Amino acid sequence: MRIYRITAWRGGMLALALVCATGGTAAAQWLSLPIPGTPRTTDGKPNLNAPAPRTADGKPDHSGIWRIDSSRHNPNANLLPKGVEAPMLPWAAELYKRRVATFGYDRPMTVCLPHGVPDGLTSPYGFKLIQTPVVTVYLYEEFTKYRQIHTDGRPLPVDPNPQYYGYSVGRWEGETFVVDTAGFKEGSWLDNDGHPHTDALRTTERFRRINFGSMEVAVTIDDPKAYSRPWTAETMRLVLQPDTELLEHLCENNREVARPTAPPNNGGR
Repeated sequence: MRIYRITAWRGGMLALALVCATGGTAAAQWLSLPIPGTPRTTDGKPNLNAPAPRTADGKPDHSGIWRIDSSRHNPNANLLPKGVEAPMLPWAAELYKRRVATFGYDRPMTVCLPHGVPDGLTSPYGFKLIQTPVVTVYLYEEFTKYRQIHTDGRPLPVDPNPQYYGYSVGRWEGETFVVDTAGFKEGSWLDNDGHPHTDALRTTERFRRINFGSMEVAVTIDDPKAYSRPWTAETMRLVLQPDTELLEHLCENNREVARPTAPPNNGGR
């Protein structure tokens, strides 16, 4: 189990302490957990270049534990490459500028709030996809959160209950899984640099599994209250985490871990 403890320091500094009962890196890890059905090379290692698996109806199967490819992307960083600016309205540009200047001091995770969409894809802790014919479920290791993508043909609701991950419906366009999401609760960031959004946000994510070990994601942002036009983030690459499992992850903010108190001294009785 991991505990993510966030404590405010004097002078506006933040201390983030990651306590891992198992030790090791930030990625989910079990030392030896061979997963049945994993294609392997002759030496027994997972063959990440093998063809993508498919479901019984022939669609690409996205199930598995995925994490942002840190060799190509800086986890939790900017959705756009260096030198490219999002078409922000003046108020959004000013807020974004302040967040960058303060190194994201007030980012949601400092009060244990989730990353949201599409920022949740870039967390270095990764997430588990469980794909069924009627729903695809994201199990995020960080803060132990979840997200549902409904694939039973339902439309997006006209006035959904606001949520940090919104309300999502998915469909297949050939080999690409397309996810439309609306009904966002204000407060989350689009990325770790601090691109803002409002309750008018609508996102379209396009997932394409390239092979057994890699998947590409293109995300389009449409929020007329914060941006002058829809814009598309830099394509992200996800990498499969084979032969492993999620770990429980807890977040504590500005408080000590509860400890049992000593019983009162009743004169030895």
